[in-house]
Amino acid sequence: MRNFNIALLAIFVGAIVLASHALGQQAYNWLPVAATTEADLVGHLFSFLVTLGTIVFLGVMGMLLYSILFYRATKNDPSDAPAIRGNLKLEITWTVIPILLVIWIASYSYNIYQRMSILGSLPLVHLHIMEAPAYAEMGSSDMQPAEQIEVVVKQWSWSFRYPSQNVTSTELHLPVNQRVHLMLQSKDVVHGFYVPNFRIKQDIIPNQTIPLRFTPNRIGKYQLHDSQFSGTYFALMTADVYVDSPETYNQWLAEAATRPPVPAVNLAKSEHSQPPKTPLRSKWHTVSPAQPPVVNK
Repeated sequence: MRNFNIALLAIFVGAIVLASHALGQQAYNWLPVAATTEADLVGHLFSFLVTLGTIVFLGVMGMLLYSILFYRATKNDPSDAPAIRGNLKLEITWTVIPILLVIWIASYSYNIYQRMSILGSLPLVHLHIMEAPAYAEMGSSDMQPAEQIEVVVKQWSWSFRYPSQNVTSTELHLPVNQRVHLMLQSKDVVHGFYVPNFRIKQDIIPNQTIPLRFTPNRIGKYQLHDSQFSGTYFALMTADVYVDSPETYNQWLAEAATRPPVPAVNLAKSEHSQPPKTPLRSKWHTVSPAQPPVVNK
């Protein structure tokens, strides 16, 4: 009976590992198509978590099923099961295993975050309140990004400024396979920069300039969303993101630089200016949209 149990346990563990690995590999298909080098790393982390979660789920369910099948009480057996309170080996086992799993997940996640290196210099320590903070050293690549773009967000519009060409647009164009450096700024409330295909998200805090770096590696058109609820017209906080070949990117910049600056079309402003369709009004206070950005259209 003992050998049978050991063999059954070995088969069960092997089946769980194989099934969990297969589901973890399948998890890559649950995410949007990856369009940055950082997205691949996030995909690895997601696959790892799905694999580990599947092992825990199937392991627990398997033990429950095994107990029900082989150790259930008979119909006329009113006795209690053996007492397990105070079992030192069992207490150590179900304490140590979760701790090891948490440490494994934390260390793997931290390693992925470090390899992504999506943020610029991070504040390391404030020596005095009135002095500028010291910054962590992140390497020479942080000091000379390939492309720097200013991203300005406000209720409810996005605008993107390319300082070297003095171009401003409501579209974000990025060169493929080149490190880009975004400088995120909010003019009013907390917003969030989120492109699902890039698999990165960054909150944008008012009165702060937040650097965000990544490398787009797949040509195409994507959608930028505001990941933080920012008010009435939050649903309209989207923008088109284009990852272009270097030739297309330079051509777009050159053409945009020749266009005169004009106020951008803003859906929130248009919707806010429309008269109410019903005679009854809630009289709730509504924040008026900010003035649309001036862009080279």
